[in-house]
Amino acid sequence: MLYSASVWRAIPLLTLLVACDDQPDVPASADESMPTEFRPAYTLERNQQQHRRFPKDDIWWTAYGEDQEWNFRNAHQFFPTVNVYRDGQVSTLTSNPNPVIADHLVETPAGPMTFNDLMHSDLTTAMGVIVLHKGQIAYEAYPRMQDYEMPVYWSVAKQFVGTVVRILEERGKVDVDSPIEHYIPEIGESDFAGITVRNILDMATGLDCDDGDYANWNSCYYRYSMTIGDGFRTDDAEDNPYDFVAKLKGTRIMDQGQQFSYSGLNTFVLAWMVEKITDMSFQDVLSKEIWQHIGAESNASYIAPRYGVAMTHGGFLARLRDVARYGLLFTPSHDVVSDRKIISDEHIELLWSGGRPELMTNTGAPGVEVSGVKHNIYQWDEIYANGDFYKGGWAGQGFMVNPQRDLVAVFVSYKKIDESEIRVESVLFDVLDSVYGGN
Repeated sequence: MLYSASVWRAIPLLTLLVACDDQPDVPASADESMPTEFRPAYTLERNQQQHRRFPKDDIWWTAYGEDQEWNFRNAHQFFPTVNVYRDGQVSTLTSNPNPVIADHLVETPAGPMTFNDLMHSDLTTAMGVIVLHKGQIAYEAYPRMQDYEMPVYWSVAKQFVGTVVRILEERGKVDVDSPIEHYIPEIGESDFAGITVRNILDMATGLDCDDGDYANWNSCYYRYSMTIGDGFRTDDAEDNPYDFVAKLKGTRIMDQGQQFSYSGLNTFVLAWMVEKITDMSFQDVLSKEIWQHIGAESNASYIAPRYGVAMTHGGFLARLRDVARYGLLFTPSHDVVSDRKIISDEHIELLWSGGRPELMTNTGAPGVEVSGVKHNIYQWDEIYANGDFYKGGWAGQGFMVNPQRDLVAVFVSYKKIDESEIRVESVLFDVLDSVYGGN
């Protein structure tokens, strides 16, 4: 049975995270000169209650529903973090709403509904959604959060690492055809030895350490998560993720470069490489190369539960507008946020045409004629034939740029207990394709 590209968006190749709320929606303004009355995201009672509900002796991320909603809007309350610093004047995002987005009719189990009504309905768990077109805010809503909040972006965070690696590559600091131990000698005896930087970037290592079953305490990925601090830690866990990678053995299952196998461990290794090359913690490199140059409204941060090691594979905290500002770097409207071109034309062309479709088709994924997906590349999940570059996060975040259409979209949501929610991306990207498909 063949499925449309929109259905494949609703059943993405990767699964990724977030949250819901009892707060009324507060329309956000892009005009920084107009102060608004501060409204707390939660009551004191709710915050205290959620802290007491947080698992003390088990995996914390198995909680769905309202617990997940709170957890993923408040990760900074129960995990240590490290900062990604802003600098300079805040770049102005002009509000220019496109009513066609908000009023676009979509089919739902409850019947036809406008996109805006759907985002605010109980059929979805959308917390925040922002769309920029030609550098202006075309749609923005916060159905279940306040606009100033800094929700967590789980695997969306991986894309920052791929971007920084490409920036260093363009400066001649990285040769992606070199084996990873050229940059990290400490892993010369591990299963990563001999694997090229490019195959780590494209999730094609040939190692059996995919994210897969997050709750399997015996899996390679879960053992890694214990060492970096987001998995419930047992006494036999390795002390830190650097040692874990250096000692990794027994996970080779095929030759590298043969097929896609998604793992946050790959992202950690790439971030470690960046740290070795720059002699800086990854969060400082991201500050230096990107966050200080986009006119961000706020510092961002990474969850860093153990020894201050940033969870670069997933655990980035930032305001939606600031993630959208970052997205503009990939579009013709990059000068709205930066006076220099941080993402080169060559970088964008590589993402568009430099992928290897066989990595996904070798896993049994459908080809572009069915799914609309051309390939994955450099920690982006999917490059679509319509020009969308997409990176998703477990349980409901998404980051999309379309350089051809000068579009950026960012959203956060979460899973209901019964997982019956309509996924935001399955609707949002079809709406944007309809509204801007001719542009």
